[in-house]
Amino acid sequence: MAHAPNQPFEIMELDLDGPGPGEVLIKFTAAGLCHSDLHLADGDWPARFPIVGGHEGSGIIEDVGPGVTKVAPGDHVVCCFIPSCGTCRYCSTGRQNLCDMGATILEGCMPDGTFRFHSGGTDYGGFCMLGTFAERATVSQHSVVKVDDWLPLQTAVLVGCGVPTGWASANYDGGVRAGDTVVVYGVGGVGINAVQGAAHAGAKYVVAVDPVEFKRETALKLGATHAFATAEEAMVTVAELTWGQMADQALITVGDLDEAVTTAAFNTIGKGGTVVIAALAKLESLDVHISGSQLALFGKTIKGTLFGGANPQYDIVRLLRLYDAGKLKLDELVTRRYTLEQVNEGYQDLRDGKNIRGVIVHR
Repeated sequence: MAHAPNQPFEIMELDLDGPGPGEVLIKFTAAGLCHSDLHLADGDWPARFPIVGGHEGSGIIEDVGPGVTKVAPGDHVVCCFIPSCGTCRYCSTGRQNLCDMGATILEGCMPDGTFRFHSGGTDYGGFCMLGTFAERATVSQHSVVKVDDWLPLQTAVLVGCGVPTGWASANYDGGVRAGDTVVVYGVGGVGINAVQGAAHAGAKYVVAVDPVEFKRETALKLGATHAFATAEEAMVTVAELTWGQMADQALITVGDLDEAVTTAAFNTIGKGGTVVIAALAKLESLDVHISGSQLALFGKTIKGTLFGGANPQYDIVRLLRLYDAGKLKLDELVTRRYTLEQVNEGYQDLRDGKNIRGVIVHR
């Protein structure tokens, strides 16, 4: 858990409340190491501290509170960092990724403002209403998705955030179609799945951009047709491949969003093209500066995406069944597994560009 920004994660014992109405107790099997936890730890967002980190998790339901209908004890589940209540304005209009229950994910509390982790009279939040670095947590039933129990939970954990965000950024909010040319900026835990998603949609060319050589090599194995270390190299090749028409989509999935990558993406798409921003930075940062005249005259689109526009309750199961059928690579994404005691080492590896994905395996 983290007591304050810009400090390493610490391991300590906390008291945990049992599940109340609409809540479940989960024993975690695995937790993914996602860059969003670094944004939390680095103080990029106005989160409440102290807080238990981790927002990708898989495990087994141990107990349920009154009124729980989605899962039962013994069920295998994957957590979603965005709960989906099914009844708010956004859920009821097919935008479950924008569910109003997600308003408290940086506070780490339940939707009613209360907490389930405690120690010495202090309330501890759970990042994204989860806190998957804990061995157990009490969470809302709307934050878990029942999955097929024959699937390995250490692999299934990846579809709680990074996989659907990348895959759906291509297939849903990116609208990639057969024959399109797609450029993916940043080939980490989200970007590698944007590559897979674009290839799955039938893109003619999938161009990956990342300064880390082994990430480029991985992208070429998982669907990219070309890979470059710089945006400049990619832009030249896209112009050649498309006879000057440029890319149809540019998907920004870097670890830290900045003006340089958004400008490069905007200049690399052609008329009617779309830039999809799935990357994050400090909330107060102004990272998009482009010509409004070009935006209008060339009919370009710049759009943000959360979870790629996917539906957590449906698409987590859907992606795992694609994996089960051999049509989505997940095992190949895990560069290294860590114990909970190695959480800071895992995040240093992420900072150093050593991992596509790191996974904590709980005992």
